[in-house]
Amino acid sequence: MLVLARESRGMNQKDLAEKISISVSNISKMENSVLPVPVQALEQIAGATNYPKEFFFQKADIVPDNLGYRRRQVVSQKILTPINAQVNIIRQNVQFLTRAVNVPLPKLPAVDVSDAVTPQLAAKQVRKSWKIKGAVIDNLIQLLEEHGIAISAFDFNTARVDSRSILTEDNYPIIVYNRNHLGDRQRFTLAHELGHLVMHTFTNLKAEQDITHEANLFAAELLMPETEIRKDLKEALTIPRLAELKRKWKVSMISILYRADDLGYLTPNQKHYLIRQFNNLNIRRREPVELDVAIEQPKLIRRWIAEYKALRKLNTAQVAAALNLNTDEFVQVYS
Repeated sequence: MLVLARESRGMNQKDLAEKISISVSNISKMENSVLPVPVQALEQIAGATNYPKEFFFQKADIVPDNLGYRRRQVVSQKILTPINAQVNIIRQNVQFLTRAVNVPLPKLPAVDVSDAVTPQLAAKQVRKSWKIKGAVIDNLIQLLEEHGIAISAFDFNTARVDSRSILTEDNYPIIVYNRNHLGDRQRFTLAHELGHLVMHTFTNLKAEQDITHEANLFAAELLMPETEIRKDLKEALTIPRLAELKRKWKVSMISILYRADDLGYLTPNQKHYLIRQFNNLNIRRREPVELDVAIEQPKLIRRWIAEYKALRKLNTAQVAAALNLNTDEFVQVYS
């Protein structure tokens, strides 16, 4: 818990040592259980990391970086470490809440990808299993939460990392995403993480699998099912046409372009021409504001908190204490 607290605040051992005037060597020894943690040192560490002392007495394993990340190809460990630590803290909170209010473990489809079972087929199976009506999923977060997936968001302090999926000790699924992303990217990110949960979390992975590509194929089929979007791709694709389709499908224009390419509606020259137009119009990274997709808000964890609060007749500060968080941080993360 010393490591988790320090890393969640983006501090290395030297940073913490300087803040509390304890040697780096002793910080390292305390974190590795070579030295006991004196009461005074614990109080200093709690103050420096802004966690209550009770935080450090939790029993929990840190789940390391895993395949469930959606991120750029190259991201420094300095960026990933605090994100991973904060995700692990949310994991502990979700575990506490699901046990406290007796939340049943959801039954997610588990699809083992093979030559015969593609990521696209996996997405179709999810749509069938969850009885998704209509081609366009109006509110993806609501759909995921209705099927028992806990969703949380915080500021990752980087645009290079989108999300991570993780399981509690009881195997309860969680998706944590970067709250600074726009609505279209948020939706594709959540669909991507659902792909990891369905195809890669409860199955035996093969060394040659490109799990990131598989999750992207899954997300594209889930959000833009082939049988339906083909009808929209018969008309020649232009920037204005991609804008129309974005309004309908609630995904980015560039995602629709790539979907059209995957389904054989673009020649290489057409694809390169459209991408050049994106670059020339400076909309490759930031598509026009007037086309922004509404940002969806998770509610499930807040509902569990409300149930726990009512069940135990607690106020906000007491619920924060039960989760071993200071009240200000509890409100920031879960309000």
